[in-house]
Amino acid sequence: MVTKKHKMGFGVCKTVIPKGGPHHWRYKKHLEACYCVSGYGVLTNLENGDRHQIGPDDMYMLDNHDDHLFTAFTDVVLISIFNPPLKGDEVHGEDGSYE
Repeated sequence: MVTKKHKMGFGVCKTVIPKGGPHHWRYKKHLEACYCVSGYGVLTNLENGDRHQIGPDDMYMLDNHDDHLFTAFTDVVLISIFNPPLKGDEVHGEDGSYE
């Protein structure tokens, strides 16, 4: 939705997480804040074991480049804000991060 080419200093993405998981992600070079539009899941912080139920109108932020799992109980739709912004063609590597 908003990528690096827009030169806003942040990025905004519509993120759809399909039912299932856990999905392993770690943004080593990005900070992320997510607003849940629809669906239900659980976010597990692998750094400290904290688990957070995620549902409509919940927002969560990942700082310190948190290593985390997301398990989707249903399809989950998020609005994700990234800093720095994404180019838009990134793919998660095996360690869960972007290049």
